[in-house]
Amino acid sequence: MGTVIDHVTIMGQKIRYALYGPEDAERTLLVFNGIGASLDAVAPVAGHFERTRILTFDVPGVGGSPTPLIPYRFSWLSRMTRRLLDELGIQEVDVAGVSWGGAAAQQFVYDHQDRCNSLTLCATSAGMVMIPGNINVIRKMATPKRYLDPDHMAKIGPDIYGGQLRMNRELLNMHAGSLKAGDARGYFYQLLCGVGWTSWLWLPQIEVPTLLLMGGDDPLIPVVNGRIIRKRLPDARMVIMDCGHLFILSKPDETAQRIEAFIHDGDVWDAEVPRDEHVPA
Repeated sequence: MGTVIDHVTIMGQKIRYALYGPEDAERTLLVFNGIGASLDAVAPVAGHFERTRILTFDVPGVGGSPTPLIPYRFSWLSRMTRRLLDELGIQEVDVAGVSWGGAAAQQFVYDHQDRCNSLTLCATSAGMVMIPGNINVIRKMATPKRYLDPDHMAKIGPDIYGGQLRMNRELLNMHAGSLKAGDARGYFYQLLCGVGWTSWLWLPQIEVPTLLLMGGDDPLIPVVNGRIIRKRLPDARMVIMDCGHLFILSKPDETAQRIEAFIHDGDVWDAEVPRDEHVPA
């Protein structure tokens, strides 16, 4: 097992990236993280992968990647990520995205489908067609304060993330301690990145096998958003995790096992059986 954490400059932007896991792994999983979260948040779940190399990075304005002068869109982030793969000599990847990173993952696969073997989406939505969760909870996401103030995270974290984090303060503190947020402008740029964005129109063009993992007790992104995405994709299956928004933190072993079984063997267990759903068609 080996870990590499380094920086590279791409399109004039300094990017901090990390590679976790066996260097001789057959597959590389490219992970797009949630809003405001640095690559350090991926390390705990990365340690549970046995056959897969994990590549993740701090998006501009987060962690060790400086905030750019002007805002950016998911399409720009997609091009930058492709350049990162080129720089690292990685031709093909499996792709995963968590929450906000799920939008980035969808955009990347759409733009560079020839370089993607599969797509895994964790606790995410199709953007502007999203059916929101509790509005009071969503308001608490408007600033990066939870990443900068541990006491604030302890106060609002249970309501935001749900699941085991409602009661397990130790787990919540571990999550807060692993984060290295950027500045407020960088967080604001991430929020702007998603304004007006949706994958709903072009999801049917994504032909790679897709696994949707949704938290059954997710106050931010209810399960119905996974069903909206599944209904639009040609080859997608969905599993409801017995947890909240951050099941990659509270259930890292199960999350890693499910993703590895899917990308290496095409195995999915406990998948929800599709039925007639009252969601946008």
